[in-house]
Amino acid sequence: MLFIWKAQAYIYAKCYYDLYSFLLNYQLNVNFTSQDRLSLSLAQTTYSGGDTSLFESISGDIVDKGYSIRPYALPTNLTSLLSQHIIELPTDEFKRAGIGRTKDHMINDFIRTDAISWITDDSEAGCAWINWAESLQAYLNRRLFLGLFSFESHFAHYAKGDFYKKHKDAFKGEGNRVLSVVVYLNPHWASSDGGELVIYDKNTPSSVVVDNSKITVIPSFGTIVVFLSEEFPHEVLAAKRDRYSIAGWFRLNNSIANNIDPPS
Repeated sequence: MLFIWKAQAYIYAKCYYDLYSFLLNYQLNVNFTSQDRLSLSLAQTTYSGGDTSLFESISGDIVDKGYSIRPYALPTNLTSLLSQHIIELPTDEFKRAGIGRTKDHMINDFIRTDAISWITDDSEAGCAWINWAESLQAYLNRRLFLGLFSFESHFAHYAKGDFYKKHKDAFKGEGNRVLSVVVYLNPHWASSDGGELVIYDKNTPSSVVVDNSKITVIPSFGTIVVFLSEEFPHEVLAAKRDRYSIAGWFRLNNSIANNIDPPS
């Protein structure tokens, strides 16, 4: 329970809704028609089978360990749709990934060399993925009271030799990313292909013989990884062939007065 208490303490200290935010959300709900709700329900049913056992497993892992690794767990039809879409994306849709946000954003070849394409709902694959993520968000909010407000994500392409050095997705008190989500879209991936995700868990004891603090994840087709963004440094090892994935973040609401977060 330590992990979820830490996350909730951070959220309760930082996530508040002023009158403007409340009215904005109320207006959004009013404008969300019954047809919209039906469409969302159908999308969730199509790509999850209405089965919440996966979401329950993820939430249980977050409470117990602060992270969840679920091999081959994303619904196969959704994984196939996303995999086909990312392969068919034009090259110019991908941009070199950088580090930092807004004015601090920069390209640094020493830290990361992958390319990314932000996901929107203007394609069937993008819409299906966002709907699935929103279903997970709603479940985790009900189950863990995390107050997750929004979600952002991008496709990632690691060409042969690409990597991302050890880093955190959020730093304590400096951001509003709460949960990181990674999904892998690589059929027939072998351990010899490299490109593993390595998560560093300072809470797991190690010895001179075995380093249990390193958790290695093979980027196999449909594997889902979810972890507390502030708690776990991680890195992507160099891939030996093209490697495709999605990285996303559930965020808090830091709206203040007329400044909406996240910005549109």
